[in-house]
Amino acid sequence: MNLLRTLATVSSLTLLSRILGFVRDFVIARAFGAGMLTDAFFVAFRLPNLLRRMFAEGAFSQAFVPLLAEYRNRRGEAETKALVDRVATLLFLVVLGVAALGVIGAPALIYISAPGFAADAEKFALTVALTRITFPYILFMALVALAAGILNTWSRFALPAFTPTLLNLSFIGMALFAAPYFDPPVMVLAWAVFLGGLLQLAIQLPALQRIGMLPRFDFAPGDPGVRRVMKLMAPAVLGVSVAQISLLINTIFASFLTSGSVSWLYYADRLMEFPAGLLGAALGTILLPSLARAHSSSQPQEFSALLDWGLRLTILLTLPAALGLAMLGVPLLSTLFQHGAFTANDVLLTREALVAYSIGLIGMILVKVLAPGFYAQQNIRTPVKIALITLLATQAMNLAFIVPLKHAGLALSIGLAACLNAALLFRGLRQRAVYVPQPGWTKFGLRIAIALMVLAATLWFGMGKEADWLIAPAWTRVAHLSALVIAGAAAYFATLWALGFRLRDFRRQGTA
Repeated sequence: MNLLRTLATVSSLTLLSRILGFVRDFVIARAFGAGMLTDAFFVAFRLPNLLRRMFAEGAFSQAFVPLLAEYRNRRGEAETKALVDRVATLLFLVVLGVAALGVIGAPALIYISAPGFAADAEKFALTVALTRITFPYILFMALVALAAGILNTWSRFALPAFTPTLLNLSFIGMALFAAPYFDPPVMVLAWAVFLGGLLQLAIQLPALQRIGMLPRFDFAPGDPGVRRVMKLMAPAVLGVSVAQISLLINTIFASFLTSGSVSWLYYADRLMEFPAGLLGAALGTILLPSLARAHSSSQPQEFSALLDWGLRLTILLTLPAALGLAMLGVPLLSTLFQHGAFTANDVLLTREALVAYSIGLIGMILVKVLAPGFYAQQNIRTPVKIALITLLATQAMNLAFIVPLKHAGLALSIGLAACLNAALLFRGLRQRAVYVPQPGWTKFGLRIAIALMVLAATLWFGMGKEADWLIAPAWTRVAHLSALVIAGAAAYFATLWALGFRLRDFRRQGTA
């Protein structure tokens, strides 16, 4: 299996999902703007989305995939199928209970997660109603994460990478065609979440059937494999989800700020998720099964080389993305979102959060590469300790930054904390000699630095005045931004090519 080709496939499908995600956000921004209605929906969606990332895609995947790889490599198909059946059954029952509790306890959840909303009875009631519709989404996504973990372990990466597009299509279709049938119209977004989750699960089932791993009901919580997954998963909830916990706490802070603050943070975060998903999620997806196989096969040199490959690709692609987001905040936001109810003032205030987030983009993606280095070895304790330190540091920075920087201070705290998290994970891998850097890092870093300077100069001279973007016609913005992105990418990669970089240098083989 060619890992670079696999990464390109996963990233391409993720790109499709992210493009549709921007279309979805364009539709939402045009229809609802940034105010009370969108604040209510984003808080309602953030709660199940947070649980999805923490339990379903985060902690569960990190605990389940390494063990599944071990079973497949060492124990044969029958025991592997039994593990899948028993884990799926327990996961379904547990998350079904959590979803039911979320629907019943929605008022209490909103009091906890957005206490500032309690001062506005209408806003609070709307948020509760939206939460009750969106909460079952976590059940669908828990099962989707199970299916994706199985398919990825079998090196079937394409379908899990394509699946998120269905949520975006649900949003787009419902917002464009069904909103007039709901009162208030913003309720359509909650039902789009429900429908999107159902569609994502449905598309995975035939693929599981084809590889003989479609789960059947088998309740056996005492099974040793199930108990190992649960034992690994419990602390992993914190270890892999510290950024999500921080985002939830940030929502609490933001609920006390000016109306629209939650939405400005949301739109900035959506832009950050573009490179984070395109590279970070894709790299993490393909690295974890490969690292788990290398560990279960007792190949420490291969394990270290895989991490080195992931780190170099992260540096190569993330730093120019972070620089581009920071410099092109107004062009990006005005082109994508400044339509209808989304004003020029919303663009400028969202840009503040985007610049703050971009500082930590490298840390956010490095965590996706470094954390699997621990979880592939079923080492939970170290990432949990690091997560606790990071979480405490985030809240200390929130208190320090929120008064002078307001919502942008909350974004800055997330970004700096991600860098701290990545630095501590890196140090942990190096101290244990799990990761040993390959030769050539100094020369690699100097070449990247030169290419970044060329990129910065290209964007600076090509962008023009920010004020002009706020008043330019929509198609003028699209054309100018497209030219800027193409010119910046061409300048960066041409510089790297001139300095000796070649695509073949990043090819790497992995076991299927």
